[in-house]
Amino acid sequence: MLMGNMSTIKHKSVLSPALSNLQADLRNKLIQTYLETKRRIAQEKYESAGLSAGKFCEVILRILQNEVTGQFIPFGQPIPNMATECHKLVTSPKASAVESVRTIIPRALMFLYTLRNKRGIGHVGGDVDANRIDCVAIERTADWIICELIRIYHGLSLEEAQDLIDGISYKSIPDVWEVGGKKRVLKQGLQAKQKTLLLLYSEINSAVLTEDLFDWVEYHRIDSFKQKILRPLHKDKLIEFDKKNDVIYLSPIGIQYVEEDILKSI
Repeated sequence: MLMGNMSTIKHKSVLSPALSNLQADLRNKLIQTYLETKRRIAQEKYESAGLSAGKFCEVILRILQNEVTGQFIPFGQPIPNMATECHKLVTSPKASAVESVRTIIPRALMFLYTLRNKRGIGHVGGDVDANRIDCVAIERTADWIICELIRIYHGLSLEEAQDLIDGISYKSIPDVWEVGGKKRVLKQGLQAKQKTLLLLYSEINSAVLTEDLFDWVEYHRIDSFKQKILRPLHKDKLIEFDKKNDVIYLSPIGIQYVEEDILKSI
C-alpha cells in the first residue's frame, strides 16, 4: 500500500496548526476530506470529488454543531437532513457562537451540499458538461470555508488565511495523455525512468500493474524494463516494486522527485 502522498503530508503540516483550536478528531477529518476533495478535482476525477465534497460537508456540519451547541452528531451515525441541521444553526441564539459560525458558514455549506447533490457531479448527458465548472465552484467554496475557520480560530486575517490556502495546490499533468485505455507521455526528451515516475504520479493513489506500466512507457522488452528501470528505482526508494503481485507504487520520495524535478520542467 502506498505509504503516503508527500504533498498531502506537507499540506497537513500547514493546515493542522492553523486549525489547532478545533477539536483534534474533527480537525483531522476536516483536513483529510478537504485535501482529498482538492486532489480529486485536480485529477479531474469528478465523481469521486463529489463524494469527497459530501464527506467534507458532513464534517463541517459537525464542527459547527460542536461550536454552537457543544455536541454533534457522532461519526458513523447518518445526518438525518442537512438542510434541517443547518437551519438549526442559523436560528440558534446569538450568544451561542460568532455570527459567521451560526449563519454565514451554514449557508455556504448548504450551497456546497446542494451543488454536490442536485447537480449530480460526475453526471453524463445533457446539453452542457458542467462537471468542471461545478467542481471549481465546490473547490472555491470549500477554500472559503477553510479560510473562514482559520480566520476565526487562529486569529489570521482573511487575506492571510487565503495566502495559506493558495499555497495548497495539486499540479495537473498535461503531458500524460490517456487514450484507448492506455497512457502516453507526450513530453519529449524524458528518459524511461522519468516517464515511469511521471506515469505512476498520474495514478498516485493506486498500484499500477507492471505489464500496464511497461506498455505505457513503450519499453522494448519487459524483462529489461524490470531489470534496468524498475529495480534501480526500487533500490533508490522512488518506487515500491511488489514482485509477488507484479504491481508498482510511487513512494513519497518518488512523489517529491516528480513534483520538484519533473513537473517543474514541464
